[in-house]
Amino acid sequence: MKTVILAGGLGTRISEESHLRPKPMIEIGGRPILWHIMKLFSHYGFNDFVVCLGYKGYVVKEYFANYVLHNADLTVDLAAGSLSYHSTNHEPWKVTLVDTGAESMTGGRLRRVANYLTPGEPFFMTYGDGVADVDLKALADFHVAHGRQATVTAVAPPGRYGALEIVEGAVQRFIEKPPGDNGLINGGFFVLQPEVISRIAGDDVPFEAEPLESLARDGQLMARHHDGFWAAMDTLRDKNQLEALWASGQAPWRLWP
Repeated sequence: MKTVILAGGLGTRISEESHLRPKPMIEIGGRPILWHIMKLFSHYGFNDFVVCLGYKGYVVKEYFANYVLHNADLTVDLAAGSLSYHSTNHEPWKVTLVDTGAESMTGGRLRRVANYLTPGEPFFMTYGDGVADVDLKALADFHVAHGRQATVTAVAPPGRYGALEIVEGAVQRFIEKPPGDNGLINGGFFVLQPEVISRIAGDDVPFEAEPLESLARDGQLMARHHDGFWAAMDTLRDKNQLEALWASGQAPWRLWP
């Protein structure tokens, strides 16, 4: 199965970093968050990626164009004009990088990469700014088993503040950043059938609006609950929290060795 990653947004809420590079290229532990997302898929054996580019897409292209170069020992023979690679340390990825427009919405970006997908074969779709310890193999199996057009991963958003449990004015318990109000939200890890793309009218269509709404109306959208770790990097605060988790050696999304 192929994996489509939406990596073209501006990242306005993390403009401290995104004015220099696209949001998916903001680094956690010295690697772009896009790399972390791809490592998760690769851990489950999914190594074929289609990356939808937009804002500063050339930064992503340059990163992957030089990926092997930066992860290998090499000999440069200036006299012969040759370059020889020796010990290499890179992933078995096939990465298709597609310019999907500077102003396209999420649905429009997906629509523009339709020709890069395998006809009749389901594919993953995710955003370029979220990490989780989602079991992607189980997600794909769930999608195939139910036979509908789309599957979304449902997650409970993490709380942003500590909560107090108070009885008659006395604090009985303090809960550090509990989950939200028990409502579930779109966790950003989808499995889709190619025919879903026909529900996207043009570049200005957010995937989360009419396409998903019409799938739900038609009974074609199923959800798989994920109750493990999930985090979206929307702000500099989010980025710093993910950085701290990675530095601790306890990053929950690091499932690979």
